[in-house]
Amino acid sequence: MDKKETLIPIGPYHPLLEEPEFFKFYVEGEKVVDAEVRIGYNHRGIEKLSEAKTFDQATFTVERICGICSTSHPFAYVRAVEDISGIAVPERAEYIRTIIGDLERIHSHLLWVGLAGHFLGYNTVFMWAWKYREPVLDIFEAISGNRNHYGMFKVGGVRRDINDIAGLLKAIDDVESFCNMLLKAVIDDPVIKARLKNVGVLKKEDAIAMGVVGPVARASGLAIDVRKDHPYAAYDRVKFETIVMEGGDIFNKTAIRLLECVESAKIIRQCLKQMRPGPIDAAVREVGAGEGIGQHEAPRGEVIHYVKANGSNYPERHKIRAPSFMNVPSFKRTVIGESLADAALITAAVDPCYCCTERMAAVEPETGRVILTGQELVRLSQEKTEQMKVKLRG
Repeated sequence: MDKKETLIPIGPYHPLLEEPEFFKFYVEGEKVVDAEVRIGYNHRGIEKLSEAKTFDQATFTVERICGICSTSHPFAYVRAVEDISGIAVPERAEYIRTIIGDLERIHSHLLWVGLAGHFLGYNTVFMWAWKYREPVLDIFEAISGNRNHYGMFKVGGVRRDINDIAGLLKAIDDVESFCNMLLKAVIDDPVIKARLKNVGVLKKEDAIAMGVVGPVARASGLAIDVRKDHPYAAYDRVKFETIVMEGGDIFNKTAIRLLECVESAKIIRQCLKQMRPGPIDAAVREVGAGEGIGQHEAPRGEVIHYVKANGSNYPERHKIRAPSFMNVPSFKRTVIGESLADAALITAAVDPCYCCTERMAAVEPETGRVILTGQELVRLSQEKTEQMKVKLRG
């Protein structure tokens, strides 16, 4: 660190961080001149846990990777398992999957917009966004019994049907109307423009170089969307637009998320009108040996699950790549040169999920030599737990 620079740490525990992560901002006066991020505070070993679960049990395990995107990971996971054995999913189940996936997109985007308003000190936006997020959570509760972690997905279909079509249509109409109203308010508000326009810009070439996905990529002019590029479920049977903007700033990221809520409402409405009575489950009894890959356009961007099966009832290997793993590092390209007052908002603009990014390896950075194996890390953790138990007993 240069003598002229001052280090401002944010995290790993901070009021603006909903999960632990450690950011270091180096500033000269109020200007950020360098930044670092340190992960590893929230590693839970989901991939390893999955290998000890049956294919059906693993669906519930990956659902808990993220509380906000609790359908995104099961969506990609079941598609990976279905890819192994070429399992055909009933048409009605495909429509229900699409409905659940885009209901989650609406609730996730509204949650982010509300938090963004809170970070700006604009608590009216926070309260209104979360007020109109509630009906979406009510829909989830009516369908699945849960406001989060819906338990809807299974290999070969879905666990529950959707029956109250009229009630769901009305709720979607209300949410779409609110999103349109909030979008106009955001676009016309001079205070929001002053805080978000030309702040935290991610240039198109940087977006490509860093491999960002989802709204972060589309705000920088990249027209990428798994639902369009590699259609799955019922996405090839409905009409919707891929929202793309060129500015790459926080204002564009905000507008894109609100516009995507409107498109999601259109998708859900079409699915409800098109789907016909029929089975919702292919009744899969076993999964063959092989490898499969599943993708899903989560609210934050493309999520990928890789599953390897050996013919048993358990995954032999399960690898997960979440969108935040790609998006979080982009903050270094967007925060340098900006005011410290905007640093937290720029970091939050990618809608980061830190649980999704966590990876842990005990290696030498220079040589790549393994210092501790996975088994040794588990052993050390167990020994530490026993030491803590002894200490607590007295």
